[in-house]
Amino acid sequence: MSRLRSSHIVLSAGGTGGHMFPAQALARALIARGQSVALITDRRGAGFGPELPQADTYRISAGALLGGSPVKKLEGVLSLAMGYFQAKRLLRELGASAVVGFGGYASVPAAFAASRLGLRVVLHEQNAVIGRANRLLARRASVIATSFPEVAALQPGPQTRIVLTGNPVRPAIAALGRRPYPVPGEGDRLRLLVTGGSQGARVFNEVVPAAICRLPEHMRRRLQITQQVPGGALDAVAARYRACGVDAALAPFIEDMPERLAAAHMAICRAGASTMAELTVAGRPAILVPYPFAADDHQTANARALTEAGGGWLLPQSSLTPDRLAERLISLLATPALLAHAARCARTIAHDDAAERLADVVCNLSDSNGGESEHDKPGKEAAA
Repeated sequence: MSRLRSSHIVLSAGGTGGHMFPAQALARALIARGQSVALITDRRGAGFGPELPQADTYRISAGALLGGSPVKKLEGVLSLAMGYFQAKRLLRELGASAVVGFGGYASVPAAFAASRLGLRVVLHEQNAVIGRANRLLARRASVIATSFPEVAALQPGPQTRIVLTGNPVRPAIAALGRRPYPVPGEGDRLRLLVTGGSQGARVFNEVVPAAICRLPEHMRRRLQITQQVPGGALDAVAARYRACGVDAALAPFIEDMPERLAAAHMAICRAGASTMAELTVAGRPAILVPYPFAADDHQTANARALTEAGGGWLLPQSSLTPDRLAERLISLLATPALLAHAARCARTIAHDDAAERLADVVCNLSDSNGGESEHDKPGKEAAA
């Protein structure tokens, strides 16, 4: 555990990139404003790393309440209870004035402890369907900041204000919005980005190469593919592309995503919150294949927001066949004007300044305390 130091704003996020990326972007914006920031996460959370040494990381216990056997659920309850007491102690020692929760069960103990201590609680919801952790905490929040204009299953209560801020992205991604879409000319390379999110999408390993091999030869010769290939299938996928004469750069994880996204004419991807935010900020059209087992099918809701804006094409995994995907690719790659139009439509729903807007919300709440934490005042521990 890191050395304790005074911190007025505490961010609480789980270990996955979908929660950690926006938390990191907010931390950077807050630090630039002179705020002291700390991160509370669970045992899996990697923290913000060397990029933000100003933000100390503290790890507490956390566990899921849903799914698994009764024993697993009981373990989850006990972990959350232990995390609550750990978070309560940390918030007092850090001198926190506000806690920002980014969803995932790792955020529950700190946000719940903050509400019990009478601190301001801001929840950030990345998806178009409110997540289960944020749903559990919603009535304790001073503000719920959303990434979409409409968020399903979000029931505003008398103590909750809802503010549309957008979903913060990494600075290198945010900068792509200032660059024009690279409309491919006749005979230019056609650059396709295929990614399945932080965990990859194994279904793409089979279906995408099979679809690409069904394209006309003149189109295959122009293709340049960057694909995330999880599951130890690199050699097999590379062999499929070589067999049909396609140039492909494959990796289990795409390290240089900003550069790859900047170069891409189109993406084939899942519809996770970070992916959606990055596509819209960069202004890149996409064929969206939502992960079919996502909680409350939130990826389909995310994908619909982009498709309804005209910035993408929804293709459910149940309909994802090589023939169907090949048909769609042929019609899109052969029509650069259509891709350029979709890119412009994607940009219309982007929130380039999401990190700053979220920082405004957090700082306004923090400032409203007059710089003094509620729990620093006598007898201020709030009732449940």
